[in-house]
Amino acid sequence: MPKEKLVISSKKYRGETSVISIRLPDELVKTLDAVAEETGRTRNEVIQKSLAFALDNLEIKEY
Repeated sequence: MPKEKLVISSKKYRGETSVISIRLPDELVKTLDAVAEETGRTRNEVIQKSLAFALDNLEIKEY
């Protein structure tokens, strides 16, 4: 009798990605982690969605 296998499909990204490194205040990281836990998303997904929203809604003021 063949053994059952655990099959995990890879996560597909919509386009190219880049790895970056940033420094964040500890309180902001705690908030990100709390949102990630509450929503079932990864910290990375929360950061991506938050940055995309911020950039889509950004208004640049000229002095």
